[in-house]
Amino acid sequence: MENNMSNENQEQDFQFKAIVDQYASHWKWFVLGIFVSLLIAYIYLRYTTPQYQAATTILVKDEKKGGMLSELSAFADMGIGGGIKNNLDNEVEILRSRTLIESVVKKLNLNTAFIVEGNVIKAEVYQNSPIMVNFIDQKPGFFENKMEFKYVAVTSNTFELDDLSPEKSILIDSNNVFKYGQPIKTKYGTLVINKSAAQLNTTDKNDSEIIIVLSPLENTVESFRTRLKVNPLSKTSSVVEISLIDPVLTKAEDFLDILVQNYNEDAVSDKNLISENTSKFIANRLKLITEELEGVEQDVQSFKNTNQLTDIETEAKLFIEGSSEYDKKGVEADIQLNVISSMLDFMKKSKKSDLLPANIVSGEATEMIGSYNQLVLDRNRIMKSATEANPTVIKIDQQLSSLKSSVASSLSRMQSNLSIQKRNLNSQEGLLNSKLGKIPVQERQFRVIARQQKVKEELYLYLLQKREETAISLSATEPNARVIDAAKGSKIPVAPKKNIIYLAALLLGLLVPFGIIYLMDLLDTKIKSRLDLEGKTSIPFIGDVPKSDSPSEIIKSESRSSSAEALRIIRTNLEFMLSKVPESQAKTIFLTSTFPQEGKTFVSANLAATFALSGKKVLLIGMDIRNPRLDEYLTLPDRGVTNYLSSKDLVLEDLIVKYEGFDDFHVLPAGVIPPNPAEMLMNKKVDTLFEIVKKQYDYIIVDTAPVSLVTDTLLIAKHADCFIYVARANVLEKRMLNIANTLYREQKLPNMCLLLNDTDSTKGYGYGYGYGVKVEKEPWYKKIF
Repeated sequence: MENNMSNENQEQDFQFKAIVDQYASHWKWFVLGIFVSLLIAYIYLRYTTPQYQAATTILVKDEKKGGMLSELSAFADMGIGGGIKNNLDNEVEILRSRTLIESVVKKLNLNTAFIVEGNVIKAEVYQNSPIMVNFIDQKPGFFENKMEFKYVAVTSNTFELDDLSPEKSILIDSNNVFKYGQPIKTKYGTLVINKSAAQLNTTDKNDSEIIIVLSPLENTVESFRTRLKVNPLSKTSSVVEISLIDPVLTKAEDFLDILVQNYNEDAVSDKNLISENTSKFIANRLKLITEELEGVEQDVQSFKNTNQLTDIETEAKLFIEGSSEYDKKGVEADIQLNVISSMLDFMKKSKKSDLLPANIVSGEATEMIGSYNQLVLDRNRIMKSATEANPTVIKIDQQLSSLKSSVASSLSRMQSNLSIQKRNLNSQEGLLNSKLGKIPVQERQFRVIARQQKVKEELYLYLLQKREETAISLSATEPNARVIDAAKGSKIPVAPKKNIIYLAALLLGLLVPFGIIYLMDLLDTKIKSRLDLEGKTSIPFIGDVPKSDSPSEIIKSESRSSSAEALRIIRTNLEFMLSKVPESQAKTIFLTSTFPQEGKTFVSANLAATFALSGKKVLLIGMDIRNPRLDEYLTLPDRGVTNYLSSKDLVLEDLIVKYEGFDDFHVLPAGVIPPNPAEMLMNKKVDTLFEIVKKQYDYIIVDTAPVSLVTDTLLIAKHADCFIYVARANVLEKRMLNIANTLYREQKLPNMCLLLNDTDSTKGYGYGYGYGVKVEKEPWYKKIF
């Protein structure tokens, strides 16, 4: 069992080594593939515009995650800075919004690019552009159409401008030479080109050509939007990293800085809008309350003048002190009812885009009003770049309706509770008023007027306080984000990545030749080596014969070619196949093949010569009487086997010829091609022929016809001691081995063995024949390919 396992391991190692050798023989193609792929990768990297990444880090204010310290924390006891709560997810989407990006593009004029053409690729000039381009009195279509101009400096004061736009009709001016600062009329506005600050003091003209490209605003915004990445750095913090990839590093850095700046400005503007609306509401209420307070104070003055009263409270001091507590609570209830009534009236008249006054009422409605105002701001911001049919707008409208209803319900509940409280206070006050019946009517009338005066004064002071709080909030509005790290780009490009591209090129250079070789081997159904025979046949294999440099020459004693050495090994292997043949009897070896042109006759002639060189008496018989080909290798007469079989007078010894250059090498030619070869081979004289020659020779080599075409070989197979089945490498298909397997299995060819002819020893298929052989030097191109 151990021996079997050892043999299996050796066989697996041999097969693995053979597979490796099969691919290693094509090492030049692998080297060429790697060289070409690396060259392509180098050219790609050399002429591909590198992409750089810039990034900035900001801290976004987020109530849930404990954002940055507010600048208005000192006024927290006054309720300033509350109401509006930021959400990190919403702020991330705002940073990605098309409206914000569009504002940055317009501010930096990023839809205008200056392109300088190089030898192979084009490069954009951003900060170092020698010119500046401005469009004044822009006309409709300016941001929607692409414009392209070619700028060439002519002198230090003039330049040439050509229209390269797709429409070819952007420039209205027929003259194409202009001065710096000269207005140039175009289809979409007036164009003015000036020297940049670095070129103002120079008198030399710039000979380089510059392509001025004005891209449609929508395309530019979409380009930046797809390349902009906004990612929170952690789920537990509100720190956000904003990054952008662009060929021009400074442009990416400027874009990110202005993006954060515009984002904060928009947030401050939104918060100021709330404060301004609240301030307007308070101002209107103050104006109304001031008028009402003046009226009440005039009533008090008129009442006292009419009734000539000075200090009427002294007379009812005891009763007044008892009812003062109820009176105070009644005043507070009236104030709250007045404020709530005003708020409800304002809410009925407000629209979806209107903000509700903040910090006016207390209780649960304050937080809901803050959430409502934040939703209104979000809706107004989204409506700048969307319609009311947008799913997000619809969702916000639903939330606004729900919040507004909740606020109104809360205020209504507060109003109802205050009304009940006021009625209770009035009933209690009525009990005291019954005790004040003895007080003059003037006192009761004065109390009513004084209460109205006090209510108006308290409301007036309350609104004054809220106005100051709103003014402080308006002047100290805080931004939504604080910059942690300003925009900074890496000097190393992020794309293309050289290491990855070179690694991919290296792998591709290996895989492409490997795939081609594997595919060629997979599609090639021809037998190439002994490896192709393993597992497909059980016929004994006696060896292979490499391709011969001189196939028409017969092997000689001084021959040291790989073919000669292979035939000598096959001669030795045949001795084992013929070991059961008695020594006194001639050993008869028949050679056949599946089809013609497989080298059967070549092997027959050279094998016979090999046996003759070993000192044996050998006879080579040509029994392929349909297509005899021994005369291609040997000089033979026309008469032979067919003449013997068809004639009654011819003697066999007269037809056998001795081949020159050998001591005991004799040949019996096939003779004239007969019209009935099968019937002739069935002649009894065939038996007589073999009986005669077997007594006279040591070895008889018989060249027969292919077995797949005719039955000639099977008719005379009984006279063979051994049958060599010749298969030619790179000619015979693997499926044709079924013919040989059938003959071997059915024992139609006695003592059958297999020989592989015309193998290629340079690809590892041979066995290293040719020691001491003088090899002709190949041209250099054949060595490579």
